[in-house]
Amino acid sequence: MSTVLYDAPGPRARMRYRLYSVVVAAVLIAAVWFLYHGLSDKGQFTAAKWKPFVEGDIWSTYLLPGLRGTIEAALLSIVFAMVLGMIFGILRLSDHRIVRIIAGVVVEVSRAIPVLILMIFLFSLFAQNNLFQSDQLALAAVVTALTIYNGSVIAEIVRSGIKALPKGQTEAAVALGLRKTQVMVTILLPQAITAMLPALVSQMVVALKDTALGYQITYREIVRSGQQLGAAEQNTIPSLLVIAAVMIIVNYALTVLATRLEKFLRTRKRGSRTVLAATGGTPPPGMDMVMSGAAGDTAPK
Repeated sequence: MSTVLYDAPGPRARMRYRLYSVVVAAVLIAAVWFLYHGLSDKGQFTAAKWKPFVEGDIWSTYLLPGLRGTIEAALLSIVFAMVLGMIFGILRLSDHRIVRIIAGVVVEVSRAIPVLILMIFLFSLFAQNNLFQSDQLALAAVVTALTIYNGSVIAEIVRSGIKALPKGQTEAAVALGLRKTQVMVTILLPQAITAMLPALVSQMVVALKDTALGYQITYREIVRSGQQLGAAEQNTIPSLLVIAAVMIIVNYALTVLATRLEKFLRTRKRGSRTVLAATGGTPPPGMDMVMSGAAGDTAPK
């Protein structure tokens, strides 16, 4: 099959590519074996190093509190970031130029600041001004920093999701006399959120993983707890491997949940249209014109 992007490789090129692949695979296998052999010689994979993980006290003292801290910070930052992202995403679509400029500057600056630096700055700021109790300082700094960064990213996701919708829907809704707020809330946002769900879930996973940066400001999350466990039991490598497995399971569960939610929303939307067509029902007043406006947007001219 020919392609316009590049020339199809000939027999010699394909043989060369296979040879390169074999060499790279062999190097990777050798590196993994060298690493495993070195750690094994230091006794990192002995049964004694893994024994603490079958004891309930280890989980209740180190891992479960750390996992609770990770989930708590992630949930709070995700909820606040969703609210902040929705607000600034809509503000970037405002009809007022000054509002768009201010919202754009805030979003771009928030995206440009490294999360770790933002956490350290906010931790120092909160501590100097006694804005939170001492035992809540680290949590407040982590949640605020993750909210600012992920909220700015979600704002761009929201803006691009709304801009991707057919313009005919907005034009038809405005022609029916709907205000822009009504158009945004009742027509554009419900469709955009469904389309944006995969990107939003990816950002949620990023927020969950970025909670590990709170280790630098003494926040107790699962990575910090794992390192404390490794120092106490002298099994750093097994502890980090267990933590990696826990984080993979949590992130995978979040992704599966979001995938099923997206499928449910899309199925329900198609099902409601099918029921209306089968029963001879009518859509809400004006919605037929809105949808016809969307169809006209994609019709050939």
